[in-house]
Amino acid sequence: MVLISKILFFFSHHGFYATIIFFLFFGIISAITKKLFWLIFIIPLSIANAFAGQFLNAWFLNKYGTESIAIITSDTETNSTLNDAPIHDYEAIVQKQDNRFVETFFSTMSASIYPITNEIRIPSVNEKFPVKYIPGYEKNIVILYNQTREGIARRQYEKLAPINEAKIKYDAEPTNTEFLEEYISALENYTKVYPDAEKTVKIFELKKELQDLKK
Repeated sequence: MVLISKILFFFSHHGFYATIIFFLFFGIISAITKKLFWLIFIIPLSIANAFAGQFLNAWFLNKYGTESIAIITSDTETNSTLNDAPIHDYEAIVQKQDNRFVETFFSTMSASIYPITNEIRIPSVNEKFPVKYIPGYEKNIVILYNQTREGIARRQYEKLAPINEAKIKYDAEPTNTEFLEEYISALENYTKVYPDAEKTVKIFELKKELQDLKK
């Protein structure tokens, strides 16, 4: 597992050198076999590694890694951009199983984040956040975004969105039983995950309204 983690770290963090390795590897195979078709793998693999290397690394570390914490110690904006936004270089420390810390690094382009999405969300400097790694090679980490402070707040906000939508419908027509049921369902889904006394009382009131309307 340590060897696999080292390989994935190299390929996801060093795309340029990975391309050189692809050229050398398939060039040698092509020379030995005297078959040029081996060279066609170089460009597709280089492109795949550039766009999906960190995703494969994130999947591997989340599935087989050990959970710990990390802290970003440095956030440096570079001159490069991604989708018109500056690319950042980060330095961080990761807590090992013996509670000592080891240094690591990553960038906006190479950060491995789970769950896997197209969004790149990195915790703030000096904020502890959950990660996973393979013991023995702690510098290769995946950020467990849903367990970070920002991730928890974002998921809670996303749970509020259906409530707000349902409330707008209900406020427009309080006697519409379909809107009432949708509002109750949205509140119940929220309180199952985030207990809230005020919303629980609201559910009780709405259910009574619904019951009265159906009489």
